[in-house]
Amino acid sequence: MRTRRPIAALAAAFATLPALTNGAAAQQSEYTSVALESCQQMQSDPEDMLESGRWICAGYLGIPVQLVESDLRFFVSYGVSPEGQLAAQQTLPPFNYVNDTLEWRVDETGVPYATILRFFADFGDGSPERQVLVVTRIADEGGVCHIAYVNASANDDANALARQAADLMARNFTCDFHVALWIGDRGDL
Repeated sequence: MRTRRPIAALAAAFATLPALTNGAAAQQSEYTSVALESCQQMQSDPEDMLESGRWICAGYLGIPVQLVESDLRFFVSYGVSPEGQLAAQQTLPPFNYVNDTLEWRVDETGVPYATILRFFADFGDGSPERQVLVVTRIADEGGVCHIAYVNASANDDANALARQAADLMARNFTCDFHVALWIGDRGDL
């Protein structure tokens, strides 16, 4: 069994970001809706007593996006067999829900390699809700999984940090080998 380990050189890569991105191929963002009312509601898993909803949304280039609400938390995965991906088991620990807009990072040929989705986290203790950008790797080879988290409540440049994480990490990230990292100021999360 392989052990999971963080990407050790990531901090150095982010420190040299301008040098790395000046000659990089053009990346851009495309946007799709994951508003539940615009998605197809599916039958919930009868084996999961905590699951309260399951939806399939049409993503960029028709890529299916699966959203599952279980135990007051959202799990988001992608592809024709999303339940078989690691992302289908990943969420934030506190109670949460997701924003209606999904950002897809795509390369110069229009092929998506990552998504960025804003989660709203509620710790249930009366404290203010926190916003976290979850960066997910999208690929046939190497899996679909969370690769980075950015506390949008603690970082003024949260969107830029999430895009940088997607652009620098997604293509070389292997879901069964690496763990997602917190990028920027983690704040009180």
